[in-house]
Amino acid sequence: MAQVLIVYHTRTGGSRQMAEAAFAAARAEGNARLLSAEKAQPEDVLAADGYLFCGPENLAALSGAMKEFFDRCYYPVLGQIEGRPYAQMICAGSDGQGAARQLARIATGWRLKEVQPPLIVCTFAQTQDEISAEKVIGAADLTRCAALGAALGAGLAMGVF
Repeated sequence: MAQVLIVYHTRTGGSRQMAEAAFAAARAEGNARLLSAEKAQPEDVLAADGYLFCGPENLAALSGAMKEFFDRCYYPVLGQIEGRPYAQMICAGSDGQGAARQLARIATGWRLKEVQPPLIVCTFAQTQDEISAEKVIGAADLTRCAALGAALGAGLAMGVF
């Protein structure tokens, strides 16, 4: 059975909530696995048939831990996962576009196939206190995350991608 691998990083809980919503919905459609960026390894990437990457935007870029996941896994899987589907979710305080572009460039290097434009959830955290505070992602945004997880899981299970 095709497997969706959801890799996420969170510092203040927003990305974790988004990834968990997507995971629950993807698991309802088929085989899904949820791993933190710190724990995900090249063998996890190789074992999956599709990917959902979820992380926060920090200073207009992917968080360091999410980038370190890609640094650690990039070359060991290069040339072995071409054409597999992927999507991404970004938890951002403002626009999220910088992190989304960075992640898309990495996925392009792996020659993954984007199956949906980036889903960006904006928390509007702008002050130091707001940025460092635990996040609570609203129901409407969690529903969008779940829909993405379900679509990716169902698409893999049906062989659409």
